[in-house]
Amino acid sequence: MDLQAMRREYGLGSLHREQLFASPVEQFEHWMKHAIDSGVLTDPTAMTVATVNAEGVPSQRIVLLKGYNEQGFCFYTNKNSQKGDDIRGNSQVSLHFAWLALERQVSIAGKAVELSDEENDAYFHSRPKESQVAALASQQSRPVDSRDVLESHYQALLKEYADTEVPRPRHWGGYRVIPDTFEFWQGGKHRLHDRYQYTQDGVNWRITRLQP
Repeated sequence: MDLQAMRREYGLGSLHREQLFASPVEQFEHWMKHAIDSGVLTDPTAMTVATVNAEGVPSQRIVLLKGYNEQGFCFYTNKNSQKGDDIRGNSQVSLHFAWLALERQVSIAGKAVELSDEENDAYFHSRPKESQVAALASQQSRPVDSRDVLESHYQALLKEYADTEVPRPRHWGGYRVIPDTFEFWQGGKHRLHDRYQYTQDGVNWRITRLQP
């Protein structure tokens, strides 16, 4: 495969300063709505969460955004997973939305804080029962001998809780990423992409155009 020869032009749109909302959350809302309404993205809420462990080694994984407002961006996970271990040691994380079919990307950096038990319980019990049981069955990021072992444990728990409420595991819950920087990227012709960074300036946000 000649990967160096693979290229295409980006020409779906452009991004100008006067088009931007003063609030990065409003700008994100505008782009997220377009991403959902476009119909070309299978998982518009999918985002990469990047963390760093105690040895300074980064890792990334894709999770689904489950809510956002001016206070932050929320996702849920097993807190005993690698991402949970990393966040306990270093709460600074980065989120990245790759809406490549729209030639757009959004990056958000900030501090992850744990959601309350009330928020965790409400979301956990809104999920399909099969997903609730899966959260009980899986010790995320830990080794397992085989798929059969995991499936057997899952099926046993499914029967155990067939007629009763599934208890939320204490190690399962959410994080809110409180942002301090945003970047909005729009693909441009000849690789002259449009990039704008939002950084906090007191109670307001400063908007800066970045070179591609």
